[in-house]
Amino acid sequence: MRILKRVLLAVVLAGLVALAGYHIRQGYEEKATTKKKGPAVRVVSVGAGTARVGQVKEEIVLTGALKPKEQVDITAKTTGRVTRIHVYVGDQVRTGQLLAEMEDDELKQQVNRAIAARSVAIASHAQREAELKNSQADLDRAQTLFREGLIPRQDLEARQTAYQVMQAQVQLAQAQQKQAEAELNELRIRLEQTKVYAPLSGLVARRFVDEGAMVGPAVPILSLMNLSVMIVAANVPEREVAKLRVGNTTTMRVDAFGDRVFKGVVARVAPVLDAATRTATVEVEVANPDGGLKAEMFARITLDLASTRPTVLIPRDALVYRGTQPGVFVLQGDRPLFRPIETGLTTGEDVEVLSNLNPGTEIVTRGASMLAEGDRIRVGDPDGARQADGEQKGKKKQTPAANTSSPESSIGVQPASIAGT
Repeated sequence: MRILKRVLLAVVLAGLVALAGYHIRQGYEEKATTKKKGPAVRVVSVGAGTARVGQVKEEIVLTGALKPKEQVDITAKTTGRVTRIHVYVGDQVRTGQLLAEMEDDELKQQVNRAIAARSVAIASHAQREAELKNSQADLDRAQTLFREGLIPRQDLEARQTAYQVMQAQVQLAQAQQKQAEAELNELRIRLEQTKVYAPLSGLVARRFVDEGAMVGPAVPILSLMNLSVMIVAANVPEREVAKLRVGNTTTMRVDAFGDRVFKGVVARVAPVLDAATRTATVEVEVANPDGGLKAEMFARITLDLASTRPTVLIPRDALVYRGTQPGVFVLQGDRPLFRPIETGLTTGEDVEVLSNLNPGTEIVTRGASMLAEGDRIRVGDPDGARQADGEQKGKKKQTPAANTSSPESSIGVQPASIAGT
C-alpha cells in the first residue's frame, strides 16, 4: 500500500513539473513573436493640400489700451484747506466751471485792508495835487511881482523850490497809490486762486480728496478727461516703421463692443526707436462722439499698410508646432515628414511661409495636429479622424498630438490679413 501511494505521488509531481515547463516555454515563444512583429503601427486618416502662391495684403495688428487725448489732474495754486467740492466722479463739466473752493477768510481780510490802504493813497495823492496847484499859483504871483521889481530874486527862487518839492510829493503820492493798487490786485488774485475752475470740458475721472483736506500745488484734487477723441499708443517693429505714414487709416475693435468696428487714423509716429526693443511708438486717434469708449479699454487696431506682395501660402490647419518651432508635415508616401518653416503674416484661413517650403509641395492639412512620430497616414478623411490597426470598428483611441497652438507674442504686434489667388 505504501508503494502504491509513493508511485501516485511521483506521477502527480511529474505532471506538475511538465505543466510548469509548458507554460514557461509558451511565454518565451510569445515574447519572441512580439519582438519579431514589433509594436502596432497607427494609421491616421488626414486631409492633404499643397503650398500655393498668393497675394499678401500687408497689415499690422496693434494692441494697446485706450487713452483720452485730453486729460489733466486739477491742483490748487495755493496751499490751504478744501471747504467745498462741487462735482463727483462721472459728472460732465464745462471749461471755466467752478469745481472746488478753499478757505479764504484770511485773504478776504487782507483784501479789505488793501482796499483801505488804496483809499488812503488816493486821498494822499489828491491832497498833493491840490498843494501842487497852490504852489503853482504862488510861483506865478512871485514871477509877476519880480518882474515889477516888488520882491527880490531870493523870494522868487524860494517859491520855485517849493513848487519843485510839491511836484516830487505828487509823484510820490502817485507811486504810493499805484503800489496800493498793485497789492490789492495781488491779494484779489490770491483770493481768486482759492477757487478751482475746469481748464477743459469733459468728465470727472477721479476725485482724490474730500472736503476738509489740506492741499497744495503738488496735491491733485480732481482728474478730468475729454473722451471725445481717444488715443491708442502701440509699438511697431523696426521693419514696418518705414511703411507707416501719418494719415494711414485703421480699424479698431474693443472686447466690450463685440464685432463693432471703429475707424481711426495714424496721428503721430515717433521719430526715435526704442533701443532695447527696436520698436517705434505709433499713436492712433479714434473718434468717440457718443462717449461709449472708455479709458483703459483693451483695443485691437488693424493698420492697413496699403501694399501687397506675392508669397507662398499654406492653410492654417496645416501649421503645427514642435515646441516653439513652426512647421508642416510633408507627404512622402504614407509617412508624414515634419519640416520646419518660417512663418510671416497670418489670417483666419492662410499662413504666409517665408522660407523652407516651395509652391506645389504636398502637405498634410486637416488632421495634422493629430499626428505623432511613427504614424502612417491615409489621405481622404477631411475630418482627420484616426483609427489604429486591430481596434474594433467604431472604437477610437486618442494619442498625444503635436502642439498646434502658436506661442503668444510678447510685443503686442501681430501681422494679419492675406488674400489668396
